[in-house]
Amino acid sequence: MNDKASRTLRERQQAMCQKYGLDETPPEQMVALAIGSLGRMPVYGTRVPLPEGGNIGWFIHCGEYSDAPDFYQPLHVEHLAERLPRVLDYLALPPGVRFIIDDEGYEDVWLDG
Repeated sequence: MNDKASRTLRERQQAMCQKYGLDETPPEQMVALAIGSLGRMPVYGTRVPLPEGGNIGWFIHCGEYSDAPDFYQPLHVEHLAERLPRVLDYLALPPGVRFIIDDEGYEDVWLDG
């Protein structure tokens, strides 16, 4: 078993925050996922500060972005593990962070703004 598989999800999320020198922020239970974009590359994630009364901070899509009003659908994090497990390690990154990953091993994480 490789090192990544042997660590718990929380440990992997903490390691991701440490790798980029960012504070860990526990993820919400819901994300916004562009389900229709699954299977495309690269994968983009953006974490925004929660609006008052809001419960979704992460917006995740694959391939090209669309401004269509139904582009993103709310999804419980448990189901994200089934649909796009590769993004789980990034979910504890703080609001204001963006990431891009692909199948070739490319990874970029940065604070927006």
